[in-house]
Amino acid sequence: MAKQIETDLKTFIKFWTVPLIIIGALFFIEKSLTGLIIIGLSIFLALALRPLVNRVNSFFTKHFGKNDKHQTLSAVFAYLIVVIVVGGIIATVGPVVVNETSRFVSNFPETFENTFGGWDGVNEIGKSIGISDLHGQIENGLSNLSHSLLDLLSNNLFSSVSGIADVITKAVLVLVLTLLFLLEGPGMINSLWSYLSSNEDKKMAKVARRTITKMANVVSTYVSRQVFVAILDGCATMIIVFILSLIFKFSPNLAIPMGMITMLFYLIPMFGQFIGGTIVTILLMSSNLWAGLIFAVIYIAYAQIENNIIAPKIQGDALKLRPVMILSAIVIGMYMFGLLGAIIAIPIAGCIRVLIEEYPNIKAARN
Repeated sequence: MAKQIETDLKTFIKFWTVPLIIIGALFFIEKSLTGLIIIGLSIFLALALRPLVNRVNSFFTKHFGKNDKHQTLSAVFAYLIVVIVVGGIIATVGPVVVNETSRFVSNFPETFENTFGGWDGVNEIGKSIGISDLHGQIENGLSNLSHSLLDLLSNNLFSSVSGIADVITKAVLVLVLTLLFLLEGPGMINSLWSYLSSNEDKKMAKVARRTITKMANVVSTYVSRQVFVAILDGCATMIIVFILSLIFKFSPNLAIPMGMITMLFYLIPMFGQFIGGTIVTILLMSSNLWAGLIFAVIYIAYAQIENNIIAPKIQGDALKLRPVMILSAIVIGMYMFGLLGAIIAIPIAGCIRVLIEEYPNIKAARN
């Protein structure tokens, strides 16, 4: 027997409001995802720069007395320091990477000839497998491979001009928004806390403020300590490459850009050190095969010392995350947002840990 269900207009509206809001939110996120990522990255960078801003502000206060304008000056000064340093690194590393990559690819045949040219064992191995002139065939194959790779690099360079322009546009937006969040962020947050504290639910406002402060500290602490260890890694690379340049007679000017490469890639959690070391090894092999191989051995040994002794002492247990949680966060971040997601995954995981720890307090404050 069929039953008739009656409902009024108010219930009907309430029933459909929630799914419509969810659909609208998902549509908004899909259409504005790039903009939301830019804003989120800008907030992340502003939080990461906060320790440097505080240090600069302490310097101004110590030498020029306390002044409300010092906070603004400190934010601008810290921002300019980072922009100039990062810009200088990119300007130094970029041309070297391009030149050394092209040189490495174009020198495939010469490197093979210098390494195995005087060794008859190559042809002996070829004869044992039925190839009479294995040395010559390998040399011709490497020559063809080098020309093909150089053509591929040239074609990709010209075809990626529009992509480079898009990256530059997004980078400019991130830079501008980061500066604005540095300047306006503290005032906006103070206004928010003042508004929440003026309401009846002061307990909830207190818990929210403590939680957000802990999350901001997680981001700033992780980034500052990660950058410090990255600088140490870059300095170690510079020293190793400089010593190798004296031994194997290649340009010592490669030491600084090679160190900058490993420093930048170290900022990528877990995998960055391996990627940076591999790139430097390959680039050094374009100058001298044995220099590249020796660098790889020394750098691997240093990486073990850094990862097991130096980094734990500097970074400590700031995030309180287990290795499996760190790796899981990196994998999720990488597949969601690529390289950027891998870089920010760990501090975001630390913020989630703070939310989980504070959840009982948040729940108690709401009741």
